[in-house]
Amino acid sequence: MENVRTRFPFPYQPYTIQEQFMQTLYTALDQEKVGIFESPTGTGKSLSLICGALSWLTDYEERKRQEAAALLQEGEAALSMSAAQSSMASCSTEPDWITDFVQKKAERDLVSKLKDEELKRKSREKRLEMIRNNVQLKYALKRKSCEEDETVKLLQFSKEKQTEVPGDQEDEELVIAEYESDDESKTKSRLFSAEEDDDDELTEEHVTKIYYCSRTHSQLAQFVHEVQKSPFSKDISLVTLGSRQNLCINDEVRRLGSIQRINDRCLEMQKNKHEKQNHEEGVKRPRGPAKMVCPYNKASALQLMRDEVLGTARDIEQLLKLGKETHSCPYYATRLAIAPAQLVVLPYQMVLHEATRRAAGVQLKGQVVIIDEAHNLSDTLSCIHSTELTGAQLSCAHSQLTQYAERYKSRLNAKNLLYIKQILFVIEGLVRALGGKVGQNPQSQTLQSGTEMLTINDFLFKAQIDNINLFKLQKYFEKSMISRKLGGFVEKYAGSGVRLHNQSSSNKENRRTEGLNRYLQTLQSTKSSATAPSLDQQGAVEAEKVRSASPMMQVEGLFMALTSRNEDGRVLLYRQGTLSESSIKFLLLNPAVHFAQVLKECRAVIIAGGTMQPVSDFKQELLFSAGVREERIVEFSCGHVIPPENILPLILCSGPSGQELDFTFQNRDSPRMMDETGRILSNICNAVPGGVVCFFPSYEYSRRIISHWENSGTIARLGSKKKIFQEPKKANQVEQVLSEFSRCIQRCAVDGGGLSGALLFSVVGGKMSEGINFSDDLGRCVVMVGMPYPNIKSLELQEKMSYLDKHLPHDQGRSPGQALIENLCMKAVNQSIGRAIRHRGDYSSIVLCDRRYSRAATLAKLPAWIKSQTSTYTTFGPAFAALRKVRSAIIPIDSTLLTLQMHSYFVYSAFLVLPAEEAERTVVLLSRGIQSVKHHNEKLAYFQ
Repeated sequence: MENVRTRFPFPYQPYTIQEQFMQTLYTALDQEKVGIFESPTGTGKSLSLICGALSWLTDYEERKRQEAAALLQEGEAALSMSAAQSSMASCSTEPDWITDFVQKKAERDLVSKLKDEELKRKSREKRLEMIRNNVQLKYALKRKSCEEDETVKLLQFSKEKQTEVPGDQEDEELVIAEYESDDESKTKSRLFSAEEDDDDELTEEHVTKIYYCSRTHSQLAQFVHEVQKSPFSKDISLVTLGSRQNLCINDEVRRLGSIQRINDRCLEMQKNKHEKQNHEEGVKRPRGPAKMVCPYNKASALQLMRDEVLGTARDIEQLLKLGKETHSCPYYATRLAIAPAQLVVLPYQMVLHEATRRAAGVQLKGQVVIIDEAHNLSDTLSCIHSTELTGAQLSCAHSQLTQYAERYKSRLNAKNLLYIKQILFVIEGLVRALGGKVGQNPQSQTLQSGTEMLTINDFLFKAQIDNINLFKLQKYFEKSMISRKLGGFVEKYAGSGVRLHNQSSSNKENRRTEGLNRYLQTLQSTKSSATAPSLDQQGAVEAEKVRSASPMMQVEGLFMALTSRNEDGRVLLYRQGTLSESSIKFLLLNPAVHFAQVLKECRAVIIAGGTMQPVSDFKQELLFSAGVREERIVEFSCGHVIPPENILPLILCSGPSGQELDFTFQNRDSPRMMDETGRILSNICNAVPGGVVCFFPSYEYSRRIISHWENSGTIARLGSKKKIFQEPKKANQVEQVLSEFSRCIQRCAVDGGGLSGALLFSVVGGKMSEGINFSDDLGRCVVMVGMPYPNIKSLELQEKMSYLDKHLPHDQGRSPGQALIENLCMKAVNQSIGRAIRHRGDYSSIVLCDRRYSRAATLAKLPAWIKSQTSTYTTFGPAFAALRKVRSAIIPIDSTLLTLQMHSYFVYSAFLVLPAEEAERTVVLLSRGIQSVKHHNEKLAYFQ
């Protein structure tokens, strides 16, 4: 029976397209579909996802509750009837009694299971209700617990400082546990056991939930804030997941910097905690110093924080604050909250990468996954499962593992030594495939430059490692935790004889004194903490962290990649003159093979984005290739909520002087083409006040054309009308440039004068083409120079095209490889031009400078809401006139009269008694009306 819902809880009166979005989403989840949802930015996509999905979840849980209650009632009635019949039966023989018992056992088990589930559900709901209501008592208990923990921590720390280290006893945690056989059930690492050894009272069964994932933590935080504003904020249990690097509150661990070091130290502390618990229970502890245990990882504190997390929706920043207040670890508390949570918010990698998913405790069986910002999902999957290693990293890993085996050979059993030798043999083969040798300085080994593409099998033969079972090595890596142990070994003994790289003899003295210098720096760290280090010093510290870290984790990733099917990937050998700079890269060609696991396990998968076009190619590459049938796929696409006159997309085929705009690779560098582009921008800057954003197809072309304009005087002409900004080279400078760009536009709007706003030069696919909002005056016009086609000469791209041509069907004579090139280009264009319109009252012009945009196939790949308004101009004059003619279509509204009418309504409404929900909705609608008038008159002023 199909379940349909027409009304959804919403913080205000939803747009029609939002209602359609939620209805389609509800049906897709209920019917266990794979949905592709396209909703432009500014149409309230996040709120539609939240209200539609959570409405389905609450309805689904209520239906399950009613079905369970009905089954329980039927089961109890059946058991009662059976008991009555048994008591009335005459002299049953023993075999009949046994038969009757077996027949009724299933009914008794079902009733017992239903009762247990009902008790667990009521207990969980009661606990959450207590959390939400007893705030003062809860915080008093936490403060008391924190004070006691702090006292114990200080006493323990002082004892540990006084304890001397007796020889190599402390190396216990660095030695691999005995590896007796290849049977997974018999080979569980002690450290791995310690990490998973949570107290029984903290573990729960997984309830039906929704996993929401997006690309960045800022997008996840924005989604959580939308949930907090939604009608479900007080009823839904939400948990936000992140890495240890994002969620750790232990300053000593955070200070390590790199994510690998933070992970290693955290896991080491978990092992120490496990050993400490055994010692307290009477297990004899080996001689040696008291080992450092994380003071934030205690069962009682974690349980309190887990319950607090489930009681209120929080983003990562709020979780960090809560962790410090409650003196408990946000990372482990959020992991414990996954099972009972109804909505889990997490980054892409934790869902799309199987090993990360398993380590985080994410279970997809029977659950719902929503993947937002999914326009680059195929590329994301390929990047997550591709890996690259340099010759320097391989040499370093071989050197470190050799020294590790030499140091602990008397403490490693034969099986461990055998696998370590196999790992060393494979690494030697990898270095040999590049043309180098292990045991020598990789910087001094010269190679003939070149690039080679191989299938997986051909690469294994070339490296002479085809006789090694990489699947067994992969299992050994996982169970022995050798990568983490080697990382701890390197971190501990760097500077004490352990060679991080195969360095030349001239650096021996530096290696001898390195450990002493590091020790002296540690002693002086408390004295110098008040002095802020310079940027150079910070860079040196970061470089040292990277240099001293073990690359074995990356080696493990490459081993895993090489177990892929031969047709699903390729291996590229990049030889760059020396072994140190050369690299081996695994390229995943078939991302569907990894996405298929998600599609198979989940009840439903929703793939959402602002621009999902072209959907047909997306379905072929990711869904059909993963075994999804057409009837399981649901598509939804909607237009924008802005009025049609709020957007003016133009395709320019020629410039002011009549020069044809054809930015192909052969023509775009000509001085005439560059000069014509400058004249187009000059005209636009004269006509459009506020902010103008100009996108170039690549960083290199941006550098060349700006340099030409500087020499020709075009930059000076542009600068006389608008202040010029350029996309920064470093990501941490983006915020500063955007802030200055925004302030300049605001000043120009108030002061007037010679400047009418600002002009920003950016790059398609760069730091400002995704995730940056050029709303309102920041982006009154977006100019796209040329078409950003990828480099067709790239070996990786050519191999990907060849793979698609071989495995996907051709469409109307067009090869899948050629379609890939066009799709990559237009996806990048759509993301860039979508930066301008960010809400219902926004408006902007979009100028596409290239005649190739007028082709029917290219136009079809634009978002429908832009394509329907797009006009093509073969000459510049009519196009420029269209920009100026828009003002005639705008009729001014007397906002003063409307405001007075609204004021009168508010005065009248003050004497009415309205329901709180209706009153709030009325205020929202009136506020919207005022905003619409404001934006309408802003448009009028813009064109006057």
